[in-house]
Order: sequence, then structure tokens, then C-alpha cells
Amino acid sequence: MSKLQAVRGMNDILPDEAERWEAFETIVRDWLRAYGYRPIRMPLLEHTPLFKRAIGEVTDIVEKEMYSFEDALNGENLTLRPEGTASCVRAVTEHNLLYDSPRKLWYMGPMFRHERPQKGRYRQFHQVGVEALGFTGPDVDAELIMMCQRLWDDLDLMGIRLEINSLGSPEERLQHRAALIAYFEAHQEELDEDAKRRLHSNPLRILDTKNPAMQALVEAAPKLSDYLGKESLAHFTAIQDTLRTANIPFRINPRLVRGLDYYNLTVFEWVTDQLGAQGTVCAGGRYDGLVSQLGGKPAPAAGFAMGIERLLSLWNPVQADALIERPEAYVVHSGDGVQAEAFALSEQLRDAGFATLMHCGGGSFKSQMKRADASGAAVALILGEDEVASGDVTFKPLRGGDQMRISRDDVAEHLAMLLLGGDDTDDEEPLLH
Repeated sequence: MSKLQAVRGMNDILPDEAERWEAFETIVRDWLRAYGYRPIRMPLLEHTPLFKRAIGEVTDIVEKEMYSFEDALNGENLTLRPEGTASCVRAVTEHNLLYDSPRKLWYMGPMFRHERPQKGRYRQFHQVGVEALGFTGPDVDAELIMMCQRLWDDLDLMGIRLEINSLGSPEERLQHRAALIAYFEAHQEELDEDAKRRLHSNPLRILDTKNPAMQALVEAAPKLSDYLGKESLAHFTAIQDTLRTANIPFRINPRLVRGLDYYNLTVFEWVTDQLGAQGTVCAGGRYDGLVSQLGGKPAPAAGFAMGIERLLSLWNPVQADALIERPEAYVVHSGDGVQAEAFALSEQLRDAGFATLMHCGGGSFKSQMKRADASGAAVALILGEDEVASGDVTFKPLRGGDQMRISRDDVAEHLAMLLLGGDDTDDEEPLLH
């Protein structure tokens, strides 16, 4: 019988790597709590019209990448979520969470897009999403960007650059859209098939083309910045001033348009050269029209999403491993009637707050000690028939220190002193082997 494998582009996260994920997630939770963001959890499956309405029907995500199907039981059209903002805003609108105050929300989890798998781009990928709902003005936009810089500092990530742009208001975008259509119509012979298809449905996306043959044409296209009014310019200027005051360098990228239709005013991306073609590690901006677009009362909103796989690729594995929590104790046992005492000792230590592994599955003393050392535990606690008879435990530090025999009643105290770096050997006689 053939061996079953995971779906291509949907990867298992094995224990060594999963521990790094947990260390990363702990840092992220603490970081978000420091800015007053609260967690929200949305389902993986949503009705397909949610994403068509929010993201835009003439986008790569909706046209090519969504995992959509008809529910065989009731005929509903459903989609595995390709991004989190639409789901979050749907939840906020459905449950009327903005009725009394703005909300700062975050979520973390898998997203799904049918793409060609490559490094940094998977069919199941994971994001941290941050949404500030109900806040007007450029201050929350700037704070979102500054939050990201703090996380890069907390993770000690290097080589991540900030690019920003303003998409203006819907009215200003319409004026720019008309100018783009006229410009590209005059150069139709230079457009590729994808650009021709988008010319009248979503010409702004042509600016984001990766086709080298179209770069000169796109560079000479009308700039959205030339169509921004006073309010949009003031909003964008205020963000720039705040970033300069905070000593956060940035580059204005007039071609930064984002792949989702719901953005207005501020858009930003954090990019790196360390991941090849998949250089964006975090992206977001303002989307003031989305709440009403999904049926809620009009409300301002801004947010971002960051790719966990991409950030973990940049995170120094040595630094990550140093943050992984290992068990404090490993209980080694051998002899008749000793296993019950080993269980009791392990539970005694867990009651005292220590993560404790008890050896299971049999094996020689030597093999058990190998397992103890490989576990990363600070100490091996050895129980044999002699220790059980005397009510003692052999206390063997695994990362330096003297082995000794101590009373079972004193194990928790000695372990605490060892973990704190204290000297707990003064009144004990080391065992010589």
C-alpha cells in the first residue's frame, strides 16, 4: 500500500519547527497586548460572496486562487479563507462590535490560496492579522507601522524596509483610473494579455505587473499622487511626519497599490531582499469603505497582515531556539516496584510547577540517560530500588554541576535553586561514580 502524503503546498510543521512557531507566537501575543489589541477567532470557511464583495471580483485572488466549492449537503457556495480582513470585518459587523466603541483586534492562523508552491509561498500559509476598527485620522495608520518596527526589533530582524503610498479617496482614484485607461489604451500594443484583460476592469493592478517588458511603460503612467486632494495629502503627510519623528526610515513607492480592492488612503509594505521573489513580509493599510461594503454602518478601519512562514525564515534559529521552553526535569527509573514511585515523583514536581518528563517505554539505565540528555531537561532525577527504600532521589544536573543524593521532600527546592543558578551543594555529599 502506498504511503499517503500531505497536499502539495500544505506543509506539516514538525515538533522542532513547531516549537519555534510557539516561541514566535508568544512574542507576538505579548507585543499585541502591549498595544491594547484583543484576540478574535473566525472560521476557516466563509460564504464565497464575502470575498468576492470585499476583495474584488477582478483580482488574482478571486479569479485564480480561491479554494471554492459547492456544499453537497445544501448547495451553499463556500470558500476557504484566502485572507483574514474580510472575515474579521464580517464578524465585527455581524455581531455589532462597533456599537459602543472602536475595536483593536488581532487573529492568527492559516489562509488558503491555490498558488504555485515555492519558498515563501504556499497553498496553506499562516498570517498574523491586526485590525483597528472605528479609528479616524492618520495617527492609527502611523501606529500600525510603528508596531511593526517594534516587532522587528523584538525579533532582532535585519534588512526589512518600509515602503508607503497613498491611494487617496475613491473619487480621486476614479479620476486617476480614467487617466490610466486613456494612457494604456494609447499603448495597447505594449500591453501583455493580463494587462489587456484588466484595462477596463481594474487598470490600477496593471501598475503592479511583474512583466519586465512593461516596466518602462508602467513607470511613465499617470501617478495617483498627482490626483490627490488636500485632505488625502494632509493625511499622508501626517503619517510621514510621525515616522520621521520616530526615526523609522521609509520610501514612497508610487506603484504600491496592493492586490485587494478595499484599500484607500494609506498602503504600506515591509519588504526584504533575503527571501528571493517573495520579498513582502507584512502589508496593510486603510480600508474605510469595507465595513459598509459588507453591510455594516460606515466606519473607518485600518490594519495589516504578516506572513509567519516568511518571518520565521528571517528569524535567527539560534535566537529562536534559546526561547523554546524545555522540561526542567527528566525522571529516570529502574527496578522492581519503582515505576509507581516515579509516577508519584513526577506528579509531585508538576504540582510544584515544574515541567517534568517521566521515562516511559522501558530501556536500560544508559539509554534512559541518553533520552534525558536529549530532552533538554536541566536535571535527571534517578530512582532505583535503593532510592525508593531510603526515600531519596539521585539528583544529576545535566548542564553542569555535581550529582548528589537528596531527600524526595527537598527535590523541588533543589531544582528551583539549580534553575536560578544558585549553589545547592553546600550541605550535600556528592556521589562519586
